[in-house]
Amino acid sequence: MPGDAATAVAPAALPVPGQRQRLATRAHAWRLLPVMRTVRGWFRRDLRVLAYHRVREPGDGFAFDRELVSASPEAFHGQMAHLRDRFHPVTCREVVAALDGGPALPRDAVLVTFDDGYDDNHAIAFPILRETGVPATFFVATGHIDSGLPYAYDWLAHLVLTSRADRLRLPGLGFDAPLPALPAERRALVVELLDRLKYLDDAGQQAVIAELELDCRRPRTAGHVDCQPMTWDQLREMQAGGMEIGGHGVHHRMLAKLPGHALRAEVAECQARLTAELGKPAIAFSYPVGGPDAYDARVVGAVHEQGFRIGFTYVSGASVPRAGMRYEFLRTGIEANIDAAWFEGMLALPEVFAHRTRLRTYPA
Repeated sequence: MPGDAATAVAPAALPVPGQRQRLATRAHAWRLLPVMRTVRGWFRRDLRVLAYHRVREPGDGFAFDRELVSASPEAFHGQMAHLRDRFHPVTCREVVAALDGGPALPRDAVLVTFDDGYDDNHAIAFPILRETGVPATFFVATGHIDSGLPYAYDWLAHLVLTSRADRLRLPGLGFDAPLPALPAERRALVVELLDRLKYLDDAGQQAVIAELELDCRRPRTAGHVDCQPMTWDQLREMQAGGMEIGGHGVHHRMLAKLPGHALRAEVAECQARLTAELGKPAIAFSYPVGGPDAYDARVVGAVHEQGFRIGFTYVSGASVPRAGMRYEFLRTGIEANIDAAWFEGMLALPEVFAHRTRLRTYPA
């Protein structure tokens, strides 16, 4: 099921992101992107869903996963202004209403979403959204909102980036090699290690992270100012300000990697906490990690059983809303290296300009 979706939306051309960016720059300079958007709209009326994580200036001292920084504040403001002026931003409630037989979504509908629940979502993204009048849905891992602890994947990245050891040994990942000295090389190593980690089942992932925390003598309970989740008070403020809050599990686990009872608990407890703290059940759910290996029919069933009305993957593409796929909406991931022309191109013609879905493969 998820694998089929990934195959269906993967563009056949322009496999190198740099080529997409260069082509978008040329199309923007030649003023072709509005024409492309219009012509595409004649043949396909769908929903573009943008996926963000963090909005901030990482800075030289930012010792966490830079790939989760989706945009600088300046770039994000420009992107939201573009949506406001050229597209029709919608909410999850409008999408659900359309799926249930209500009013159809407007042409060029776009839904803005955020995953995980970092505090910069409230401090930086929310004021920009409020200023530009663009609604967004924030998918939060409720256990982290409760505890205030950093996310496990983030902490692994932090420990690797800041370690003073000469060598890194992670038997659970089959990794034993010298630690690079250059920050850029360590960041590349973090990307590799997180890919390897996410190949494991949930128990294996948690064991690797726990072992690294123990070896470094730096547990997540120490926390860090650059990796904090939002609070319930902040989420209530955002909800009152027109934003939607959705589910993202309790502990940000890859749900398809969990045994049945643990999977159901992650979804049920997430909904229970959202309902208790925000006054009503959430209608939307985003699968943590969200690729084809992160959700399956069991996950979709659990999400449906807990009253969520719509579900979002991290598989690249745009979706034509229809009832039979309401739990498998595709999204376009936004990254910090996407400039204004490329962003416009990804919205005008996502089949050409958006990233492919990257399938995870474990190194031999």
